[in-house]
Amino acid sequence: MTLIAAVQMAAGPQVQANLMEAGRLIKEAADRGAKMVVLPETFAIMGVTEAERVKVAEVFGNGPIQAFLSQQAKKYGVWLVGGTLPLRSEDEARVYAASLMYNAKGEVVARYNKIHLFDVMLSENQEVYTESDTTIPGNKPVVVDTPFGKVGMAVCYDLRFPELFRHLSEQGAQIFVIPSAFTDVTGKAHWEVLLRARAIENLCYVVAPGQGGYHVNGRTTYGHSMMVDYWGRVRDVLDKEAGIVMIDIDLEALEQTRKTFPVLSHRCPPKNIESGTP
Repeated sequence: MTLIAAVQMAAGPQVQANLMEAGRLIKEAADRGAKMVVLPETFAIMGVTEAERVKVAEVFGNGPIQAFLSQQAKKYGVWLVGGTLPLRSEDEARVYAASLMYNAKGEVVARYNKIHLFDVMLSENQEVYTESDTTIPGNKPVVVDTPFGKVGMAVCYDLRFPELFRHLSEQGAQIFVIPSAFTDVTGKAHWEVLLRARAIENLCYVVAPGQGGYHVNGRTTYGHSMMVDYWGRVRDVLDKEAGIVMIDIDLEALEQTRKTFPVLSHRCPPKNIESGTP
């Protein structure tokens, strides 16, 4: 079995301060035996405005945030998923919300650009989010073959779109990593049930680090970073303080369950149902 850790923090507008906090928690996870560590969405900056995130955007392959991630992975000999960080695009006003995966040598092995962007108004508190104003959506699902299993990558709002996770599981995913920054309102209503649903539907582990706490921009994130196993059982959860949650990944148990409860092989695509194809 392999230990995977998820980091919870409450990032602010100062990149260096956020990296120091992330580094502290990565070290804690490594000291406790984690072989993979996953950071939350926007771990490096949660500015007062979204424009601040655009200002610190890096070119893919170069920049202080990416250098930090590479150094941390190599220093502690862990695989590291860098939540999301802003990477430059062709549009000077918009960036990609990119989740980067590094191996234990500090090498980038995967990049996932967040596909679903959070453009909503929350009726409970009238907060308005227009992520697409400063972010370009990705269009490519990503599954990575790691020493710990096949990992499907997603980010926060993606969680509400089960078709993405179905695609990832069809590509062989055994573990979903979902760096997030759920709002307090939506987190209370939907966070746990969505995580458990994605795990159950696909018989996959779910590793879900989150931002948790009050931020300088006046908003509150839900926290409750959570580890869910392939049967939908919550194995670890953290309320709102900074810290880590951990889970043992047992691929033998997962694959045995998939054999004895072969729900994945019972899928019947809608087009087959409509046409009557067996």
